[in-house]
Amino acid sequence: MKKVNIRLAVKDDFEWVSDLMNKTLNSFYGGNHLKHAKRIFDAHISGGIDKMGFFSFEQKMFILELDGERAGMLHLVGKRQSTYKISPLIIDKKYRKSIHKAGSLLLKYAECYAKKQKARQLFCTVSVQNQIAYSFLKRNGFVDAGRSDNHYKIGITESMLYKPLDEKENVFDNKDTSISIVPLDENNLKIMSQVRTLLLCNLKDSFDGVDNKWVDRLFNGYSRRKDSDINTKYKLIFVAIDNKDNVVGVSGITHKKGNPIKLMPFVASNILAFNAMLIDLPGQLSPFGHKLYVHINPTANQVVSFQKFGWTLNALLPSAYRTSVITQQWSIDLGVKTFKSLRLKHRFYELIKLGKKNLEIRVGYTSIKKIQSGDYINLFTENKKLKVLIKEKRIYTSFATMLKHESWKQIAPDLSSEKEVLSLLQKIYPAEKEKLGVIVLEIEIPAV
Repeated sequence: MKKVNIRLAVKDDFEWVSDLMNKTLNSFYGGNHLKHAKRIFDAHISGGIDKMGFFSFEQKMFILELDGERAGMLHLVGKRQSTYKISPLIIDKKYRKSIHKAGSLLLKYAECYAKKQKARQLFCTVSVQNQIAYSFLKRNGFVDAGRSDNHYKIGITESMLYKPLDEKENVFDNKDTSISIVPLDENNLKIMSQVRTLLLCNLKDSFDGVDNKWVDRLFNGYSRRKDSDINTKYKLIFVAIDNKDNVVGVSGITHKKGNPIKLMPFVASNILAFNAMLIDLPGQLSPFGHKLYVHINPTANQVVSFQKFGWTLNALLPSAYRTSVITQQWSIDLGVKTFKSLRLKHRFYELIKLGKKNLEIRVGYTSIKKIQSGDYINLFTENKKLKVLIKEKRIYTSFATMLKHESWKQIAPDLSSEKEVLSLLQKIYPAEKEKLGVIVLEIEIPAV
């Protein structure tokens, strides 16, 4: 184990920093990197003040040492918008074999430093052609916001990446809330009423023409769903329902000629439900088309979710549905690589990843029933994703019966007893959900 030290750069580091930046950046960026190195180093040495800067309020340079040898550098720029830019983070080629460890040390340091300064976001740009750096940042929770061809150098594509630091709560661990994405039950008057209210309350500021008659036509389209002719404009409707049977999200689905699928309306009362629909619907709808797309006027948090979960911004449509409102089109490609997905609380995701938990318990929703032994599925939490194999699927009539045959320690190893596990499951899934049947998915992480 090498001795690790991260310190502020001093004057004696200049030649090493300058040489490292010049050798590393030349392949991906135009301009004079020696002059660039001198400018940012001088700003750091002079107290962190960039006299040329317009939006920055401080610049700090840090050196990573391994066993007393300089192994990497980090330059952080504090912005007046309560954000910090990494510009740049470089690991010496000599230590590239341990780039993930060395880079992670500096990246974690940058994140901690920015949080101490009450920053809400960490961001950077990186060349897509620099696959080592790009993949490293993505694995460490950075979100790809978009790309620009020929940005800093002809022939090189620059990606803009960011990582939110001020998320108030883990949306996958929101108290004991559990969200299920299921087809609309048109015989449930309470659910139908909640869907109508949610649509009328959430769409009026973005789309003209949304009224009770419009909702009636949407429901009428849903009643024609058994007709496979797209010219009848039949609709599918999926709803996001929490574990108290409240409708917290609605998505209308329209099949289009050529097999794209339009999601409209697409509304949610909270970000947990919005994320649940973004993650679940591609897997549920992949057998029926090659692409999903949505027209929406998203909030900033919803844009973060689109980017986190692999959706792409296609178009900006000014005044398309309402004067002075810019509607956005987002899409995601489907196909054989579109796996079914499960959303997990962060604690359970980490326990599966560590090999301490290999049983995932669900109830018999249609989407869960479709998962079979031998399927590969994606597990999601926050902005992390893990592909796993369903080694075996088993079905029981109740949680109590299931626990007579399955090890509670493989379900929730961080709890203390079978009784606690039963209580947790019954809290997540009320009695009427338990009646749908209890499904045990035995999970295995495939060998790389």
